[in-house]
Amino acid sequence: MPSTTLSPLHKTDGSASYAHNGFSVIGGVNGPIEVQRRDELPEEAAIDVVVRPAAGVGGIRERHLESIIESTLRHIIVVEAHPRTLIQVTLQVVSTQEEDSTFGALHQAASNIQILPALLQTAVLALLSSSIPLSMIVTSTLIGVDAFGKLIIDPSVKEVHLASSIHVVAYSSQGDLIVIESEGSFSTEILEQVVESASQVCRGPNSDGSKTVDAHMEEGVISLEDSMRILLQTKTAKEQKWKENLGKI
Repeated sequence: MPSTTLSPLHKTDGSASYAHNGFSVIGGVNGPIEVQRRDELPEEAAIDVVVRPAAGVGGIRERHLESIIESTLRHIIVVEAHPRTLIQVTLQVVSTQEEDSTFGALHQAASNIQILPALLQTAVLALLSSSIPLSMIVTSTLIGVDAFGKLIIDPSVKEVHLASSIHVVAYSSQGDLIVIESEGSFSTEILEQVVESASQVCRGPNSDGSKTVDAHMEEGVISLEDSMRILLQTKTAKEQKWKENLGKI
């Protein structure tokens, strides 16, 4: 299961760290803040996403990831609530999957999207930490397909290199397919299997929402969405306790 922490940074409006499948990312959110006139949108907030690699300076790969994340966040942030302002999201990659000597040199060229789920989850968690209004939450997963058509959830570096295709899929808490990014060669049938498998991982076996988080826990099946809801429930409980204690002073 992913390891998450809310509000690890104290000089931002919201922040979160996220570690899963060998990737670790920390993110900060500032906003709504004043926006430069040239970037101002009269009826909604502008969104600026910056992805910083673990080492070196960001390039074309990071710009591509920023574009995907910004488009995704625009779907879930209630941008109409803060017109003529800016919401800044900064994502720092702390560590990536260990690359052995055989596959390490080829890995960077083989996949540009492998880290995307970790970046998306960190961004959403940081926004939740900042209390910026969201219309829904998003969960994302990485799925690889090997040469025999077998689906691999959270593939390793070696599995990614040997895969015929890899796919990043993200679902909203309302059941909408928000993101689907693919690399490699695959058929329509394989893509349909990937989307269905990603729904199970992100939203759980019954993605219609008819079962609660507690029901999933009793069945021993915890989806990424369940994990996020549990985290939010814990955060809300802590904040409520703090308010109650403050009222007793």
